[in-house]
Amino acid sequence: MHSTLDKIKKQLTVKGFKLTPQREATVRVLLEHEDDHLSAEDVYILVKAKFPEIGLATVYRTLELLSELHVVEKINFGDGVARYDLRNESQEHHHHHLICLTCGSVEEIKEDWLLPLELRLEQEFQFKVLDHRLDFQGTCRECLSKAE
Repeated sequence: MHSTLDKIKKQLTVKGFKLTPQREATVRVLLEHEDDHLSAEDVYILVKAKFPEIGLATVYRTLELLSELHVVEKINFGDGVARYDLRNESQEHHHHHLICLTCGSVEEIKEDWLLPLELRLEQEFQFKVLDHRLDFQGTCRECLSKAE
C-alpha cells in the first residue's frame, strides 16, 4: 500500500496538488477497500471512523479531484450511485465489470479485451481511443444457481 500511496502522492505533486492528511486518509480507505467499489458516503463513513474531524464535503472534493487526475475512476452501475474505483497504473485502460442485476454484486475483469477493437477503430475511422470502460449487466453464477 505504501508504494501505491507514494505513486499517488507523486501524481498529485506533478499536477500541483499536495497529499494533505485528509486526502491521504481518503486514499488509504480506497486502498484498504480496493475491491468494494465504495460510494462517496461509504468512503466518508470509513474515513470519519479514523478521522472524526473530517467533513463530507472534504471527502467529496477529494474524490472529485482524484477522479479528475485519473487516480480513481468514477463509475455508476446503473443504480444512480457514483462509486469510486482506484485505477491501476499498469493497465492502459480501466478494468471491466460484471454487474448482477439480481443481487447487486460486482465482479471485475482485469484483462483488456478491447485492444483489438481499439486498433480497428484507429485503422478504419482514424479515431484514437484514449480510454474505455465496459460493464456487463446480467445475473451472476450464485443467483443463477439459486434460481434453478
